[in-house]
Amino acid sequence: MSTTTDEHALAPLSAALRAGTREAHESAERSPFVEHLVGGRLDVAAYADLAAQQLAVYTALEAAGHALRAAGDDHGLVFDELRRVPAIEADLAHLYGPTWREAVRTLPATVAYVERLRTVTADLPGYAAHAYTRYLGDLSGGQVLQRMIQRHYGLQAGLSFYDFPQIHRLKPFKDVYRERLDALDLSPAQRAEVVDEARVAFRLNQAMFTDLAAVHVR
Repeated sequence: MSTTTDEHALAPLSAALRAGTREAHESAERSPFVEHLVGGRLDVAAYADLAAQQLAVYTALEAAGHALRAAGDDHGLVFDELRRVPAIEADLAHLYGPTWREAVRTLPATVAYVERLRTVTADLPGYAAHAYTRYLGDLSGGQVLQRMIQRHYGLQAGLSFYDFPQIHRLKPFKDVYRERLDALDLSPAQRAEVVDEARVAFRLNQAMFTDLAAVHVR
């Protein structure tokens, strides 16, 4: 169901996003692929396949962010400190070896995710929705996921996706990011668009997990 234009109107955008995506977020976290991965019931190949999907998603998202900033339309929401593509490429080189570009594949749900990113992130509301979903997740639950993967699969390298060496304290940075979101000059309709699109982002992410589960969960 779409968000009405006055829903969450008085709440800061970051709070509206948190409340408006809670159910979709929890559903994605309960995906069988995620539960098996963090439970240590898969293998390094499953994590490597996840990293390959992340490369496709972040390549599209960060291309959109670069274009917005180059046009002066990002309103301070694009941070160099958050760039993930170089880290993912380094992880894939470790996980697959020097010919990793020939080894990785993009699953159908990921292709659909990327197409959605290319469609909506040229404008600030669409970019804000997807960037919020990805980056704040990486800075929060992603840190827990990294520890679980290290513990269960013995990986010490190949996890730089979850490291943010330019961000020395994660919580203050996340607070700044939320402040930037809250400061966006958006109409009520645009705010509703951001919340609705963030729900879409979580559904696309869950569909990606479903494709990964079809391959790796037995």
